[in-house]
Formats: sequence, structure tokens, C-alpha cells
Amino acid sequence: MNRLILLSLAFLLAVATGCQFPGPRTFDPRLQPVALPKSQLTMVTITNQMNPELLQPSSQLFTLGPGDRVEIAIMGDVASRAPVIVGPDGKIYYNLLPGIDVWGMTLDEAKQAIENGLTKFMREKPVVEVSLRGVESKKIWLLGRFENPGVYPLTNSITLLEAIFEAGGPQNRSGGRDNVTMGYNEDLADLSHSFVLRDGHILPVDFQRLFAGDLSQNIYLQSDDFVYLPAVTADEIHVFGAVLEPRAVPFVRQLTLIQAMANCGGTVKNAHLRQVAIVRGSLHKPEIALVDYKEILRGVQPDVYLAAGDIVYVPYSPWRVLSKYLDLVATTFVSAVAINEGAYATLPTPPPTQGILIPFGAGITISPTASPPGAGGPGVGTVSSP
Repeated sequence: MNRLILLSLAFLLAVATGCQFPGPRTFDPRLQPVALPKSQLTMVTITNQMNPELLQPSSQLFTLGPGDRVEIAIMGDVASRAPVIVGPDGKIYYNLLPGIDVWGMTLDEAKQAIENGLTKFMREKPVVEVSLRGVESKKIWLLGRFENPGVYPLTNSITLLEAIFEAGGPQNRSGGRDNVTMGYNEDLADLSHSFVLRDGHILPVDFQRLFAGDLSQNIYLQSDDFVYLPAVTADEIHVFGAVLEPRAVPFVRQLTLIQAMANCGGTVKNAHLRQVAIVRGSLHKPEIALVDYKEILRGVQPDVYLAAGDIVYVPYSPWRVLSKYLDLVATTFVSAVAINEGAYATLPTPPPTQGILIPFGAGITISPTASPPGAGGPGVGTVSSP
């Protein structure tokens, strides 16, 4: 009986004084979100530097592919002149030929192949003329805030500035073409977040320097290069990585990290929450902060407010080298943008208003053209896991 009385008194004392159970001792349910401390943001230099080869035109000759239009004629025979389209199988069907595979051939190589094929049906080896009339197999993507955005054929070497002004230049508030001498204060394009994507990697082009007249940023483009100029007024938070629905979250005043995560369905199992990255500023001079999201969820640390344009990335595993981590975040971001914008440009039916959800590591490629058999080259906007 005495023992029961002692236990009861101990219980009442614990209730009165506040019983301490294992767990975070600093938990405060009134902990309010705070602005991300400036001291927590670290300026990191992107590791990929400008390769001098990017400023040189390609030495490779144009090669044929599906959809390309050529005109073929046998010299001395006026009636033989005919337009021909390279088929989806990479073959052309001309005259009596059953089908000549010209995929990946130069015009001169295709000419030789056609002449050799016609020799089987003619007494003397003919002389054939092959002229290029239209290109569909090689394209560059110029999307975003261009006057005339779209997918453009690539017939020869072209610089980034030439391609930009072929698409009408960046949009501005006057509705007319802009040029490098006028500056870009009135542009509707966000040059600090503009980028060129090639084979799933960001090229080190600084659009702000390019439009200020720095020709060291004026690279030569290649087939399937993706050039994107985002809108300067786009108020979004981009959340990628180990979340259920990677997406762009509309920015509202006092949007917090927890709210942005909730908009994406939360994190996936086994996500590494101790090093959630928040990237802020230009893609070429970004600042990155590593936030312990697990401590925020536990209430040990306050939630943080996000800023318009922030990129939030949840890793699957811990990282040690900050510069490589930032490269991964930036590459994932621009790849996802390329996939979504490329889908809008190529799909016959527009995607739903919430956009296309591309899980990290899905390896999805959106490309308007095929690659020659055995080429194995990744298309534009491929997202690959670390």
C-alpha cells in the first residue's frame, strides 16, 4: 500500500514539474520561420570553365538524317531530277534503287552511294548531283523569352548570338528586337538564369556578359543544343531531387521551405534531409546554403523563408565537395527545365497546367530527331542520377 502511495506521489510530482522524456530538449512549438541568414549562403564557383574549343566552328561536314530533303539528278538526263526525302529508316528511294542507306553520310558520300547503286541498272556509271534543299534531322532549340521561340534547323556552323537573333532576339517591353548595344535593362528575359544545355550538361555561357558585348561568351552551337531564356517575372521556387513530385512551386510572400516541400508531396523514403540545398542568385555566380531539414521538421531549428527564383534540392546521399554538389543541383535544374519546355514545344497536345513531372533519375529524353543506329548519344534534357 505504501509503495502504491509513493508511486502516485511520484507521478503527480512529474506532472507538476514537467516530466522530461527522451527527445529534443530545445523544441519550441512557437518557433517562427526566419529569413535565410546571409552568413549561411556560400558563394561557389561552377567548376566547368569555358573551353576554347567551344569558340571554334565545327570541322565536321553536314551529314544526312531522317527528314532531310535533297534533290537528285543524273547529269545529262533532265527528266531524272526529283526531290527526295530521307526516310525514317535513313534510306532514300530514287529511280530504280530499292533503298540506299544515307544516314550519317555527307552529301559527297551519299552521291557516291547513289552512283554505285545506279551502276547496277545502267551500262555506264552515271554522274549524280545531290543538292540539299531542307534540314529536319539537325535542330537547335531556342525557347523561352525570344521574339520567335522554336526549334530551328541547323545547316552549318552558327554562333550563339547569330542563333538568338535568328529567333528575333530576346523579348523586350517595346515588343521589338533588342541588340547588344542597347543593353538589356528592358528585357523580359532573365539573363542571370539563362543557359545553354548540351548532352545533359550546362555550358559555361554567361548571358549577361554576352549581351554586354563580351564575345568570349559567343560559342558555336551544335545539333540538339538547347538555349533557354526564362522570363524575368517568373516568380517560382524550383524543387527537385528526392521529393515525390519535383516541380516549380508558385512563389507567394513568406513561402517557407516546409510549405514548398508540401507542395511537392513531401520527401521520398531514404532522402538525406541533413543537407537540403537552397541555391540562390545567378547560375554563373550562385550562392548555396545547406539546411538541416530534419532538424526543422523536429522543431529544433526554425523553418526558413524562400525567395523567388530559389532552387531547392533534396539529395539521396550526403555530399562532401560543395562545388560538385552545386554542379549536380544546377544540372538537374536546367535538365528538368529543358524537358518541360521541350515537351511544350514538341507535343501535339499541351501538357496539363501543372507541368510535366520528371522524377530525378528518370532518364527521360525529349528530342525532335532520332540518332543514327549505334550513336548512343544522349538527347537534349536527359536527367541522370549522380
